[in-house]
Amino acid sequence: MVNAGEPSEREAATAAAGEPVSLPLRRNRAYRVFLVIQSLSALGDSFSYVAIPLLVLHSTGSVVQMGVVTGLTGVASIITGVFAGVVADRFDRRRLLMISDAARCLLYAIIPLVWLFATPLWLIYTLVPVVGVFSMLFQVTYVTVVPALVAPDQIARANGHLFATFAVAGVAGPALAGFVAAAAGPAAAIGIDSVTFAVSALGVLFVRIRPAPRVDAAAAAEGAGRGGVRREFWAGARFLWAHPVLRPLTVLLSLLTFLTYGTTDLVIYLLKHDLGHGDTTVGYVLAAGTVGTFLASAVVARVRARMGFGASWIAAFALAGAAVACLGLSRSVPVIAVLMTLNVMGTGVAGISSMSLRQEVTPSPLLGRVTSTFWTIHSALGPLGAAAATAAAAGFGVTTVFVAVGAAVLCVALTGTVTGIAQSTPRRALADTA
Repeated sequence: MVNAGEPSEREAATAAAGEPVSLPLRRNRAYRVFLVIQSLSALGDSFSYVAIPLLVLHSTGSVVQMGVVTGLTGVASIITGVFAGVVADRFDRRRLLMISDAARCLLYAIIPLVWLFATPLWLIYTLVPVVGVFSMLFQVTYVTVVPALVAPDQIARANGHLFATFAVAGVAGPALAGFVAAAAGPAAAIGIDSVTFAVSALGVLFVRIRPAPRVDAAAAAEGAGRGGVRREFWAGARFLWAHPVLRPLTVLLSLLTFLTYGTTDLVIYLLKHDLGHGDTTVGYVLAAGTVGTFLASAVVARVRARMGFGASWIAAFALAGAAVACLGLSRSVPVIAVLMTLNVMGTGVAGISSMSLRQEVTPSPLLGRVTSTFWTIHSALGPLGAAAATAAAAGFGVTTVFVAVGAAVLCVALTGTVTGIAQSTPRRALADTA
């Protein structure tokens, strides 16, 4: 008789063949440890998101210098995103996770140690963008690891759990960073941040990840040959373009990112400028929106199993578009909070489904490059969209912009019904009901 905590003969044979064992997620030790690691890493990212600007402001008193540091970090992340997929596909992914977290730990640990004796601002300008490089490398690599930890029919549910941990970290991290910075100073907060990355790096030692085939084998399989790093990078773009679902998905998501990137800015403008509420109300409304992430994480696996990727993705963004349009017509703070929750839930369901689809249909040796290419393409128009939306709100009013953006999002989502997105078939059941 097999003990409850031991794999069956079929599961052992599957593991021996190099495939993920189809254990319920609650019994999958490697996945559980990985979830904790991701939580710590996300907490560290959100912690530093507040602690670093506070340290700069504390040292200089300049909001401009805060913006410069944040901008440099963003530029470093975008540039890294271009080649992070090649790195994730060429090297051992488990080691990359460890190196990324260990590097962030060491880089952040330097700051509070130096701050004990001096406050050289050039150190922030030097170290923080490098941290952004390792953060992006970690994010791309973790996407490639999930399919090696869980069975194919568990990917959407696993991603839902991961998104939920990100939401918790996004709320808890800034709050804790603010508390520690107020009590012991921003440098101490950064020191605690480095500890979270150290624990995360050590945790990777306890995660067994099925190794991916070498990248040259993947290139040969797709006819790309061994043309070096340049050909390896373009392999991700070629795969996206050739796939009947990922190609229209990339195009539509680029448009949707352009339209929705400035939604949070518009909500803040609506609450403060049009309705005259203070920062506390803004915080409550944005926190309520975070609830949408938890709802998306809870329902995405079952929705996708019953409706299929295409129908669930289109419906999710249609819901988000309708919620955005209604934001412009509402003057009630509770209603605005509910609409923000629905908007975040819709984009969350679509985002988790999209990531899960890429992980399911992309060969493991290509997954890093496909991920980084997909992220780079579909996020490139986001900053332009935010600038356009806020400029339009100043000129035409936020109500008009909300209605126009919501209607446009709805139209783009419905466009998916005439593309390959709508042709994906539903998966009738989930093997894991954990």
